[in-house]
Amino acid sequence: MNDIQAAASALKNGKLVAFPTETVYGLGADAQSQDSVSRIYQAKGRPADHPLIVHIADKKQITDWAVRVPDFAKALASAFWPGPMTLILERSDLAKDFLTGGQDSVGLRVPNHPVALELLTEFAKLGGKGIAAPSANRFGKVSPTTAQAVNEELGNYLETGDLILDGGLAEVGIESTIIDCTGESPKILRPGSITIEMIEKATGLELDQSVSNLRVSGSLDNHYSPNAKVVLDQPPLVGDGFIAMSNVATPAGVIRLAAPATADEYAQILYQSLRSADEQLIARVIVWQPTGSGIAIAIRDRLQRASNAT
Repeated sequence: MNDIQAAASALKNGKLVAFPTETVYGLGADAQSQDSVSRIYQAKGRPADHPLIVHIADKKQITDWAVRVPDFAKALASAFWPGPMTLILERSDLAKDFLTGGQDSVGLRVPNHPVALELLTEFAKLGGKGIAAPSANRFGKVSPTTAQAVNEELGNYLETGDLILDGGLAEVGIESTIIDCTGESPKILRPGSITIEMIEKATGLELDQSVSNLRVSGSLDNHYSPNAKVVLDQPPLVGDGFIAMSNVATPAGVIRLAAPATADEYAQILYQSLRSADEQLIARVIVWQPTGSGIAIAIRDRLQRASNAT
């Protein structure tokens, strides 16, 4: 039995498995097992009304979990799955309250990572319908983009038989775009690397810009927070950590944490850089936010929430 087969078996036996996706690492449990899913909430310290995303191996499994899949949602699934996109749909009877936070909707995603897809496929062979998996970190903290970060974050909260699969550094580095598909047109609830322009092109529809009352992952004002205080777009002082694009010089006495050359690189290394600040016991991190559209919008969303920590 290889590592992935062992992990699929562990999930079927009620254990937790942390696994890589292209966005960040997730902490997975059998999405049909209330006892297993409750362990995710315990390990993360996650509020019970905060819904989880169900990861599936193939878009054909949407109908297991959702009762109404509008044409624009099908278009999005065809265009971007496997990929860094979560669709919110009206839930079927399979999606219980312990997954949805008591809401009438469920979040679904087909991740684009070979380890995740193989795990989901092996789990399906054992009769599993999906893996519930939020990011593999304590609630409200910085999401992990390596297996080592998962172990540092959650190692003390895992039990004998729980597993961490190592799939290297996450390629995207920030969480999936979450799109509400319960209305007449798509609505972004959490920005990510699947952008407004990409969604509108794939669906032929303009985005719904109205305010949503749905609870989804990463939507709290204070989230993605390291122990260090995150301050945005101010001059760094001596002893501060500093994250900015590579064309920005590092002032004397400032600890440079990252100097990405592109917005994509910025996203990939952002969480690693914030974790590095904590490892170095840096009290304050100054972050100069990337400008522009695309994934830069998602980066600014995460940084705004990280900076709201007191």
